[in-house]
Amino acid sequence: MHIKNGDEVVVISGNHAGQRGKIVSILKNSDRVLVEGVNLRVKNLRKTQSNPQGGTVEREMPLHISNIALWSDKAGRGVRTRIERSDGKSTRIGIPCGTKFD
Repeated sequence: MHIKNGDEVVVISGNHAGQRGKIVSILKNSDRVLVEGVNLRVKNLRKTQSNPQGGTVEREMPLHISNIALWSDKAGRGVRTRIERSDGKSTRIGIPCGTKFD
């Protein structure tokens, strides 16, 4: 994966293109990610004993990992990354700007 939890990313395609947010979680089985504040949907809550009124709540829905890019402040846009290995450690590096992300 080219991203990790807590990374700042930008959506590069779809209805939410251009929006930025932090990665909340990664769903590896389906190659999807949850981005904070992006792709919000209204979910209806069932009436229960703990919530007798029911109601609605906004939640982030997952986006496919191919629709996001890692945000680089140095480049001012989303960047692709390459991995450099040295001394047994992997470091993600932005291709156009050389920003180190780890």
